[in-house]
Amino acid sequence: MRPVLMGVCAAWFAFPIAAEPVYRVEIEAPRSLEKLLREFLDLFRFRERDDISVSQLNFMVATTPDQVSRLAATEGYFSTSTKVKVDDDAGTQVVRVSVDPGPRTFISGLNIDVTGPAASRSPEQVEELQSTWPLLPGEPFRQQQWSDAKQSGLQVLQRQRYAAARIADSEARILADKQQADLSVQYDSGPVFTLGEVAITGTSRYPDEIIRNVNPLRVGEEYRADRLLEFQRQILRNPYFSNAVVLIDNDPAAADLASVTVKVTEFPEQRIRGGVGYTTDTGAHLEGLYSHYNLFGKAWVLNAQTRIEQRRQLGSLELALPPRAGAWVDSALASAERTTLEGVDLRSRRFGLHRTRNTDKRDTAYTIDYYRDSLKQINGAPVPADVVVQPGTHQALVAGLGKTRRDVDDPLNPRKGRIVSWQAGVAVKGLLTDQTFFRLYARGREFMPVGKRDIVILRAELGAVVSKGGNAAIPASLLFRAGGTESVRGYGFQSIGNVQNGTVYPTRYLATGGVEYVHWLNEQWGSAVFYDVGVATDRWADKSVFHGVGVGARWRSPVGRVNVDLAYGIQESRIRPHLSLGVAF
Repeated sequence: MRPVLMGVCAAWFAFPIAAEPVYRVEIEAPRSLEKLLREFLDLFRFRERDDISVSQLNFMVATTPDQVSRLAATEGYFSTSTKVKVDDDAGTQVVRVSVDPGPRTFISGLNIDVTGPAASRSPEQVEELQSTWPLLPGEPFRQQQWSDAKQSGLQVLQRQRYAAARIADSEARILADKQQADLSVQYDSGPVFTLGEVAITGTSRYPDEIIRNVNPLRVGEEYRADRLLEFQRQILRNPYFSNAVVLIDNDPAAADLASVTVKVTEFPEQRIRGGVGYTTDTGAHLEGLYSHYNLFGKAWVLNAQTRIEQRRQLGSLELALPPRAGAWVDSALASAERTTLEGVDLRSRRFGLHRTRNTDKRDTAYTIDYYRDSLKQINGAPVPADVVVQPGTHQALVAGLGKTRRDVDDPLNPRKGRIVSWQAGVAVKGLLTDQTFFRLYARGREFMPVGKRDIVILRAELGAVVSKGGNAAIPASLLFRAGGTESVRGYGFQSIGNVQNGTVYPTRYLATGGVEYVHWLNEQWGSAVFYDVGVATDRWADKSVFHGVGVGARWRSPVGRVNVDLAYGIQESRIRPHLSLGVAF
């Protein structure tokens, strides 16, 4: 039940608003009720209108007690007494509204009943409906909460099996003299729905087969709303569609093998995007991306990207075929990247063939990548003998497998769960490879909620390159360095490694970790404290462990998340800022 506008002609909305109130309104009422009256009471809403006539003001004054009673009833006050008095204060009329709400009505009884197949077939669902009911005996009766509670109970049934569930009957019996409210609601679950064939609408540029190949639903499975949302996300995970809606026909007469309707909105065949940003790791950046989603009229996807940073530059081309059955995507990649960091000028070229499959919870990638790296010292100094990777050009053809597992409550802003990913690759000397090696890299994050808003984030990262004949001829981009915003804060980006004469060379082994506590003040702003630790080394016996501690601010801005950290690197006895910001356009 929502308060409605009473006694004021709708035509008044066409007139301008005065700079100063024509009359003043003073409200004396309990705080929760006062806020409601200030929002919906006609006298208060129209006090700044300059076209209010004397008769109209008198009418609003006369109807105020009735409006107050109706509004107060939504908060559980059914014995309201209202006094309205109009005074003159130096030529300005003052309307004083004094409200005695009387005793509040509380919920004394609650009866929830479910009829239909759910009562016998899905007792656990009925139990969930009853146990999670948000409005309980002993609590104040509020009309809005009563309406919300009925809908939340209905959603428990509608989100699984019973798409046609409805509220068959409901009653809030108010005993105003006893300040009691007896609530009862009866749900009719309707029949169990199973999923049938998929019907697709909205496609013109791209074939329906794209959608059918990413469809995770099985004909005959029981209806679940989250399965339809999974299908929707699978569609949007591909680049062809800007919007997708997945629905079922919830006609109870067609519950068995109910048809699934997919409505999509297509992206144009070509798109140009760009962005600017800044990070303390690699400086300011400018990037652009051109995409063609229907190359040769075959729904092949071409992506051409350029990213220019102060200390890193990247250009790449990728050609991807439409998804195959099971949502597998085949693609080819070519890229060139240059970084100038910590005394090392590294230029890496990469050519690859990939087969990938991405879902809500799991990503899988089978890859064959050819790396050709050129490394040299920026200052031209001679290279010490104990540096594992040597300047010059090195190559490797790496066959790899990658896996990612996500078990989180929210994929965009997780508060609970974990994300774990790992990659393994092998290269054999003589097959476009200078040195045989095995490479393993893994990282994970654990999210642990604290209270209603706060969160603890644990992070770990491990990497190793193993080669029987040494690592001197392995492409440097496949080795490891640590330090920076996403690694060990308090140290420069990739400044932790094999340090020789001021130059930081990549290493065989990597291990970093951290713990962060984030306190969110509201939906946008938060603060953080953290501790990071890490090592990048060629020999564990000679390792140097680096520690960093700090504080930070978090902001969910309209254009992206902004992280601002101030970290103290214990080994360097130095404070470093870490900032990351990106804007897409």
